[in-house]
Amino acid sequence: MPQFTSPPNPQAFYAQVWEIARLIPRGKVASYGQIAKMLPPPEGVEIETYIAFGPLWVGGAMAHCPDDVPWQRVINSKGEISERDGAGAHRQRLLLKEEGVLFNPRGRIDFKTYGWKGLSGPVKQETLF
Repeated sequence: MPQFTSPPNPQAFYAQVWEIARLIPRGKVASYGQIAKMLPPPEGVEIETYIAFGPLWVGGAMAHCPDDVPWQRVINSKGEISERDGAGAHRQRLLLKEEGVLFNPRGRIDFKTYGWKGLSGPVKQETLF
């Protein structure tokens, strides 16, 4: 399996991720992997490679998102805020709490309660632009 540090066309992939993230309602969260599953693999990327790297690429997109993207609503598959600088993680936690999202004593969010059900099936590119 080839090693990809980023998708072949990061700008196009990131734009798709941001459009999906904008759909996550206030008080709900989605995982990086969940968002990756909503998108088809980029052209030239085999499905096995995309399954392995897609969630990481979504994380990269969220790290570079514009101000109008609710980045705080995207968390890891354990229901946790992903590691980053302390101030960013603290801010994400505060923003989610302001939206009514509660954390359990282990610092996790319950996907059954706060998980966004998302879209049904992969998003077609033409619906995003």
